[in-house]
Amino acid sequence: MTDLLNRPEGGPNDDAEGMAVEPITQWDLFIARLRRHRLAMISTIFLFVIIIVSFIIGPLLSCDKGAVECDFPQLWDYTDGLRDDNDRLLVNIAPRTEIPFGTDELGRDVLARVVRGGQASLTVGFVTGLLVASIGTVVGALAGYYPGIVDQALMRFTDLILGLPLLPVAIVVGRLLPELTFLPDWMQSGPWGIAFLLGFLLWGGLARIVRAEFLSLREKEFVEAARAAGASDRRIIFRHILPNAMSPIIVQTTLIIGAAIIIEAALSFLGFGVRPPTPTWGGMAAEGGGVAVRGFWWELVFAGSALVSTVLAVNFIGDGLRDALDPTQTIERK
Repeated sequence: MTDLLNRPEGGPNDDAEGMAVEPITQWDLFIARLRRHRLAMISTIFLFVIIIVSFIIGPLLSCDKGAVECDFPQLWDYTDGLRDDNDRLLVNIAPRTEIPFGTDELGRDVLARVVRGGQASLTVGFVTGLLVASIGTVVGALAGYYPGIVDQALMRFTDLILGLPLLPVAIVVGRLLPELTFLPDWMQSGPWGIAFLLGFLLWGGLARIVRAEFLSLREKEFVEAARAAGASDRRIIFRHILPNAMSPIIVQTTLIIGAAIIIEAALSFLGFGVRPPTPTWGGMAAEGGGVAVRGFWWELVFAGSALVSTVLAVNFIGDGLRDALDPTQTIERK
């Protein structure tokens, strides 16, 4: 004791005195792992730019004169064709300085339509992902936490949804949507109707994944401790089990977003997606494909490039989230 009291200043205990070690939270680990995934970070920036251009910059530069009043100088018009000084339509003009993406067979600016088409395609993707995550998580959580009658009933309904042929059903319903007069206009011909349709058809796979996670987690010690402490089923599901099952939910949702954009493109390619004059990347690819064989390649290339690059970005983000949410991963990405 005397030695401790008589220790000179500047000893090792004095060096450590006043130093506080901040704990590393799971959120800190998640951010650190995600930052190590370069493709995911680049894809996040790219997708953010696409969203800004499609939903903020695009509406400031173009508007649908038949739908809204333009209170600002209109620089682009994706519905009417461009004309020269002699009032002739600039049909199938190749890309050049004043028209970077060229014009289509009706003389419309391809750049304006690609920007506007991003609104429809991204709306379908993100709304579908939100619906799939909501429905699939709720159904899977209830089925996994309540085995027996609830599980059997929900899983048989899920099997019914999974048994529906996706593309034929989407084509039939997409064909009937404009004729359902009891629906609002934004559901009949806009991207929202297609998004709700795909959301209803695609949630089954996520529900099965969530059910499997809940069947495994409901037997863990921390869940038994919560039950012993008197926690309600609702609290156990949403506060204890669901946060531990978020990794597969987030990853599967990102994959669904990319798949929804592709399916919408396929429907628009076949003529059963978003109705004209609203452009979509899939519809533009279909129109561009018809004239590409005659040498007018730009509409197909630019619309297809926007579609493919966006889907790749979403998939890379999903891959980065999977690595970042994996508890077995170290901070350094392997």
